[in-house]
Amino acid sequence: MKMLTTQISGLLQRIIGNNEDSIEETARLLAQATIGEGRVILACFGEMKAVQLVATEGVDKLVGAIAYEPGMKIESQDRVWIVTRSHQNEEALLLARTLADAFIPFAAVSSVNAEDNDLAELATTYISTRLTRGLLPGEDGERIVEPQALAALFIYEAVKISYDEMVLED
Repeated sequence: MKMLTTQISGLLQRIIGNNEDSIEETARLLAQATIGEGRVILACFGEMKAVQLVATEGVDKLVGAIAYEPGMKIESQDRVWIVTRSHQNEEALLLARTLADAFIPFAAVSSVNAEDNDLAELATTYISTRLTRGLLPGEDGERIVEPQALAALFIYEAVKISYDEMVLED
């Protein structure tokens, strides 16, 4: 357990250390919708739907956030936050391309910060969890424990702190 705690602590520190500016930019981008006449649309895929659940149904909801539904009409004043484990998720990429073609700014989170990352290239702001393999060595030598949802929830909370400062100012 100590090894797991150490590895998760290191992961969270790396996320903040490598993405501090992107977290602030993402909060600013999402706040544009809330301060204006738009909506914050959370498009979360796979286990990353945990972020959507916390943002829309949690105790401390993200002001103005709604869940993405395939086929929904997205307006120019809306802002979308795509959260996916993989930058190669076809549903996420299809949505990203649709938004980019419509000139609708959006933020994205995925695990890879690579050269061939179309999701990062299309997004207005991009945050990488940098979690591409397990944190711990397993008994047979392969890596185990990939806390993708935990990393995404940490990013969500970091963005939400800045977002709330912008949106909830009196």
